Amino acid sequence: MKDRYLPYLLILPSVLFLLVFFGWPLLSALVLAFREGEGVGLGNFRRMAQDLYFGDALRNTLFLTAIVVPLQLALALAMGLLLERLGRGRDLFLYFWTVPLGISDLAAGIVWLSIFTERGYLNTLLHALGVLEEPVGWLTYEHPTALFLAVVAAEVWRATPLVLVILVAGLQLIPRELHEAAEVFGATPWVRFRKVTLPLLKPSIQTALILRTVLAFEVFAVVVALSGRNLPVLAGEAYFWYADYQNPGVAAAYAVLILLVSVAATLFYLRALRVREEVYG
Repeated sequence: MKDRYLPYLLILPSVLFLLVFFGWPLLSALVLAFREGEGVGLGNFRRMAQDLYFGDALRNTLFLTAIVVPLQLALALAMGLLLERLGRGRDLFLYFWTVPLGISDLAAGIVWLSIFTERGYLNTLLHALGVLEEPVGWLTYEHPTALFLAVVAAEVWRATPLVLVILVAGLQLIPRELHEAAEVFGATPWVRFRKVTLPLLKPSIQTALILRTVLAFEVFAVVVALSGRNLPVLAGEAYFWYADYQNPGVAAAYAVLILLVSVAATLFYLRALRVREEVYG
């Protein structure tokens, strides 16, 4: 009898943690988002849709996610494959590449702010090389493309190591015998990568894409540190409606929208990258 309930007792702390710190806030956000006076309605969502920054925030968030996530996956995959080929110094490279994981989003934004600000390292370097005669405000509304690319660079630098760790773990699970057998039969490195590595790495890629896409939809601190409100994003608008406008209902509506988009992306990845059982059979 004791052994029968032991698994449930072991996961009970995790379940309680999720209920208290995730379930209850989620329920509260849903209640706030759909509350309209003394009843239930879509007033907060209508007000969100009429927000001056809503269209730009939605477009910027989706565009940023569409650019950053594939870049992070490609870079992490290249770095992971390079690590697989390294002998000595492999752990050292992995350590340095994962240093950004220990830096908070806001700190990462401040680091890149010191690069792109008017008195930052980029302008100093370009001035020293004679490319610029005077500092350029890369992070102002006058240079929207430069501002967007600065956020992309900061996000890629900050979060690629997370994807790298997931992919490295997946690469280590692939039996070396499969690569050796493919090489014996004359498979080129590209064929081994396409026919052996990628199919067996699909679960890790799926996990990495889901995690990074959800987190990309929630990007906030890096954007605020670099652009203030010159580059609106959904999470930033949720913060401003809650903190500046003192309207928790509209802020919760933004949060629910982020949740719905994240769930849709997760379902897409689960379907598009589903793993067949025979791959591991």
